Amino acid sequence: MVSLFADDSEQIDRRTSRSIRDAVGERLQQSLRPEARLPTHLEQLLNELKQRERDSH
Repeated sequence: MVSLFADDSEQIDRRTSRSIRDAVGERLQQSLRPEARLPTHLEQLLNELKQRERDSH
């Protein structure tokens, strides 16, 4: 059977990762109405991401 994930996959660097996160964030902001509230779990994940971002600096 062929594995779905290759063991030799390339890792992306911090700059690329940041660019991808920023682009996803921008698209989410465009697609969500300003009054829309995020689901609790998604809000918790975003808060965790923000905390990790602060801790890495």
